[in-house]
Amino acid sequence: MKINNYKKFKVVIITIIAVIFLFTLWYFLKTNVNGQAQETEIEAVSTEPETKKIIIPINVGDTYGVIMEKEELRELNSEKLYAAAKEYYDLAQIRAGYSLELICDYQSGKAQELIYKIDGQEQLSIKIEGENYTATIMPIPYETRIVSKKGNISSSLYEAALEKEIDERAIIALADAFQWSIDFAMDPRVGDTFKFIYEEKYLDDEYIRPGKILAGKYVNSGKEYYVFYFDGEKDNEGYFDEEGNSVQKLFLKAPVAFKYISSGFTTGLRYVEAFNVSTGHRAIDYAAPSGTPIRSVGDGTITMAGWNGSYGYMVSVRHNGTYSTNYAHMSKMAVKKGAKVKQGDIIGYVGSTGFSTGPHLHYEMVKNGIKINPLTEVLPPGKSLNEEIKIIFLEKIKEYKEDLNKN
Repeated sequence: MKINNYKKFKVVIITIIAVIFLFTLWYFLKTNVNGQAQETEIEAVSTEPETKKIIIPINVGDTYGVIMEKEELRELNSEKLYAAAKEYYDLAQIRAGYSLELICDYQSGKAQELIYKIDGQEQLSIKIEGENYTATIMPIPYETRIVSKKGNISSSLYEAALEKEIDERAIIALADAFQWSIDFAMDPRVGDTFKFIYEEKYLDDEYIRPGKILAGKYVNSGKEYYVFYFDGEKDNEGYFDEEGNSVQKLFLKAPVAFKYISSGFTTGLRYVEAFNVSTGHRAIDYAAPSGTPIRSVGDGTITMAGWNGSYGYMVSVRHNGTYSTNYAHMSKMAVKKGAKVKQGDIIGYVGSTGFSTGPHLHYEMVKNGIKINPLTEVLPPGKSLNEEIKIIFLEKIKEYKEDLNKN
């Protein structure tokens, strides 16, 4: 009886061992096979890109014909390419300093697309499929990053921006947003501060250019000025102050744009010239190189454009029944008497005609027949957003304002 039990126990043990062995063998073979299959699958995945980009620079003197003779473009039909693009852009107008981008199949090298960036916003794309050429205009596919920059003024806004390695195009755009509130040739003082939030545009992870100014703060002699970009409904797009008033006013603060004074060349000779004090006569002299464009500070009609004794070549603009402005010592005038001008239009160029010891613009503002100091004239705020839109605006700028007010 004991012998039979022992035999049964022995059979069970052997069976268990056999099952464990078989299971282990099965698991090993399965894992090994799957591992080989997985490795084979990974090896089968290609790491090669589908396309490659060839940059073809456009040099000084290059014409469309010359460009199309370059080795990379010889396989293309230049006539079909030109005809396809003609509706959207005349390739005869391609400019030196720009480039063409040829997109090719990575393996065969066959051309698939030709791209030309027309400006900072749009590009011409010509798809190539055999002998078929199809052109379209499309936005440049930038990656947009939001950045914040700040600085302190020791000489000029421009110099402060350069010290912080800020793209000068961004600082010019910031000055343009503030051009109704601050005269950057006359107003800045040592100790002024600025901070702004704006877009930076990237292509293939490479910085290309600044984008839109989204918000800005400038503190001038302790007074805070804000601008916020807002894209609301029709007629509600542009820059507004922190209360929802358009920053665009009746007059620009300066007749010379920031981009022409940004190098700081006005710092040596920038002053308010006061004479005939008893009559309240005031004028501003802007030191600037001969040929610097002069702009009308507001809409109006040209009431004088010609020689005016000690003023030399002079242009006068009547803006309304209250205000007019005078621009003297011009080297050349760009308007004639009776012409209508818009705010910002070029009306002449800086010179040293008449009673003048060097190139500069003599700028006067006249109110009700009396010459006044434009720097101290308080003008009404721009058009305000309606209450419904203002609620949306104030909510949108809240985060920007908090950022601008951080140290």
